[in-house]
Amino acid sequence: MPSRHRWLPLLALLVLSLTWGYTWILAKQGLAYAPPFAFAAERCVGGALALLLALRLTGRPLQLVAPGPTLAIALTQVAGFMAFQTWALVEGGPGKTAVLIFTMPIWTLLLAWPLLGERIRGRQWLAAASTLAGLLLIIEPWDMQASLFSKFLGLTAALCWAVGTILIKRLRATQPVDLLTLTAWQMILGALPLTLLALVVPEPATQWTPSYAGILAFMSVASTALCWWLWIYILDRVPAWEASLSVLGTPVVAIVSSRLLFGEEFRAMETGGILLIGTGLALLSLFGWMAERRRAPVPAAGGRRHND
Repeated sequence: MPSRHRWLPLLALLVLSLTWGYTWILAKQGLAYAPPFAFAAERCVGGALALLLALRLTGRPLQLVAPGPTLAIALTQVAGFMAFQTWALVEGGPGKTAVLIFTMPIWTLLLAWPLLGERIRGRQWLAAASTLAGLLLIIEPWDMQASLFSKFLGLTAALCWAVGTILIKRLRATQPVDLLTLTAWQMILGALPLTLLALVVPEPATQWTPSYAGILAFMSVASTALCWWLWIYILDRVPAWEASLSVLGTPVVAIVSSRLLFGEEFRAMETGGILLIGTGLALLSLFGWMAERRRAPVPAAGGRRHND
């Protein structure tokens, strides 16, 4: 990549973290206009339409590849994740919910051991222990209050996301699939059960106001279509460990935004849990970066040198 373009992935990471982080605040505001399951369905339908338009404009293939695995991914990563995520936002604040849901990387690591044969080794146990200890402090199972239900919903959403991630890894290991096309189809298939759920569950009608239309448009176009394109762009141009740092930035933005807009306050136990989770996920990224450096080939003598 030319030196004048090397700042573009960093800019993409910044936009991705800010957009996905502030999405949690907009989701909480959107629930004032729409009931949870209808809101989840409307977000997915809007995201599917935006992704189909992106596929058309970029000339990517529209053909559905591997219908069975794609449906499984849609039911977990879209339908299950969106339903539990939105329900968790109804029961609790967006900052805390975001922290719980973005523990997805550690659940993915734990699930990858029995399902993919990817074992946790050496120093990775330190990162796993830190994250799980942070989860314990945030969940506070010894404090059986109503907020425990919101924490359970957030963790369930994280597990749905992790299972979907495992299914995507298994699919891509056996069959080449365009990521944006897969994303569009999983959004389409995942929107179907959410729409059915919204029709079956008795809920108040959505208040179609200009404010809600603006929130829904932003979340459909920016949070879904644009951010998935940015994610693909980042993965194509920087190491995976560096791209994973953007995921860590998302709940941080959500927490700061939530505190500023909603006046949320965290107790010392919760703050400690957040710090432990952040430490664990940061260690996972650090260990991945160190392993990648060890695997990097040594340049041949007389090869081109990099000048700062």
